[in-house]
Amino acid sequence: MIDLFLYVITDERFLDVSNICEAIERAILGGATVIQYRAKKKTAKKMYEEALLVREVTRRHHVPFIVNDRLDLALAVKADGVHVGQDDLPVDAVRTIAGKEFILGLSTHNLGQVRKANEEKLVDYIGFGPVFPTTTKENPDPVTGVEALCEAVRISELPVVAIGGINEKNIDEVLKCRPAGVAVVRAAFEKGDPYENVLRLKERRID
Repeated sequence: MIDLFLYVITDERFLDVSNICEAIERAILGGATVIQYRAKKKTAKKMYEEALLVREVTRRHHVPFIVNDRLDLALAVKADGVHVGQDDLPVDAVRTIAGKEFILGLSTHNLGQVRKANEEKLVDYIGFGPVFPTTTKENPDPVTGVEALCEAVRISELPVVAIGGINEKNIDEVLKCRPAGVAVVRAAFEKGDPYENVLRLKERRID
C-alpha cells in the first residue's frame, strides 16, 4: 500500500503552468508522499496540460500521482489513480473501467459513508472530512470535527486520510486519531516555500 501520510493536493488559486512543476517538486522534496491534481474551474484542455506536467514530476521522484474527480483525465495522463467524491462516477463503475491495480480513493463526510465504503470493499483508501473549516471548496460539506475523525479511523477497514483545514497549528490534534495520512492544500502552497511548508508538517509525524 502507498504511504498516504502527507497527501498534498494542488490548488488552482496558487498554481498554474508557470509554477506548478517547481511547486510540486519542492513539496515532494519536503516530504509529500502523494500528489493529487485538483482543479474545478479550468477547461479540460488546461487541466490536461497541467496534469501532464505534474505526472512528469511525480514519475521522476517515484511519488504516486492521483487525479481528483476526473477518471478520464487520470487515464489520459497515465496517473496512478483517481479520487472521487460522493457525487462523482460511482466507485464500482470506476473500478470496472480502471481495473484492480488503479489506485482508487473516495471522499467520505460522515460515519455512514465510512461504513458503506467498508461494505463495498472497492476503494483503496478514504478521505474523511472536512475536519476543520476550509476555504478550498466553494460549498464544503459540514465540518466533522476531530472526534468524528477519530471514530472514523476506529471503524474504517480502509486507510483514512484526514482532510479539511489541516495546517501546522492543528495537525498534532489530527494525528492523535492515528489516521493513515493528512491531506493539505493551502498549508503547502498558499504562502512561502512548499518545501519548507511540507517539511514542517512531516516533522510532526508520529511513528
